Amino acid sequence: MASSSSGYAMFLGCVIPNLLPHLEISIRKVFGKLDVEVKDIAGFSCCPEPIGTPGLDMTTWVTLAARNLCVAEEAGLDIIAFCNGCFETLKEAKVLLEHDAKLRSRVAEALSKIGREYKGRVEVKHFAQVLYEDVGPAKLRSYVERPLKGVKVAAHYGCHILRPSHLLQVDDPFNPVLLDALVEATGAESVDYFRKFLCCGCGVGNLDEATNVKMVMEKLHYMTQAKADCMAVLCPVCFRQYDVRQMIINKTYGKDYNIPVLYYTQLLGLAMGMTPDELELKSNRTKVDPLLAKLNGGK
Repeated sequence: MASSSSGYAMFLGCVIPNLLPHLEISIRKVFGKLDVEVKDIAGFSCCPEPIGTPGLDMTTWVTLAARNLCVAEEAGLDIIAFCNGCFETLKEAKVLLEHDAKLRSRVAEALSKIGREYKGRVEVKHFAQVLYEDVGPAKLRSYVERPLKGVKVAAHYGCHILRPSHLLQVDDPFNPVLLDALVEATGAESVDYFRKFLCCGCGVGNLDEATNVKMVMEKLHYMTQAKADCMAVLCPVCFRQYDVRQMIINKTYGKDYNIPVLYYTQLLGLAMGMTPDELELKSNRTKVDPLLAKLNGGK
């Protein structure tokens, strides 16, 4: 609908404003320096999340998502999502409404009761797509004031930016390159590691805590083997899984994992010359001190 020069409607979702406001700080500071305008618009609700709600009632899930799409559409803006789950919900709802006439009719009837009509004109992009497609890795490098040379980063894509790939169409779900390219635009090295595309485990957390912990530990194990200095994520839910659970695993299971977890805008912000205080890195649960020491000349 809108060209990127018109800016995007910022869809932060629920997790960032309510549980991880320090990530919002990095988002606003980084995008404030880039040639991409993100705008606050009133009226967004929970996306809602793409696992439980559609399993209970698909029409309700799509209707709530469509109401959010209407809010952006009425503002004349496309959506930039800062959460993988929000991105999947909004993008999948858009595609389903385009191709399922019966669903579209049911959703239209529900929206009419609150005086809204979805016209299908709004586009939905993940913020990583915007950085990769609208800005591009080459131009991102021009914003880098402090290249993260020598830093080894383990990229974690997360599930809901890649799959279902036939609906989301962001990157190759089996061999994605988007986040690796964005990491390397900072001057850091994106390291390969076994089980790179393993789910963070959040989806099974409420059903099977032991499996959830095992998945997080497995990923941390292989990132440690790859000698990663930190990991970069694109999703606040994935961020919490590794940032908070890493600390819990160390205390509960006697492990000694020490991999700083950075949301991508935190990593990019450091490369752009922002200080740890400006990016509120002290609010991360896993300490970033080892990474900062390396950036300051340590090994």
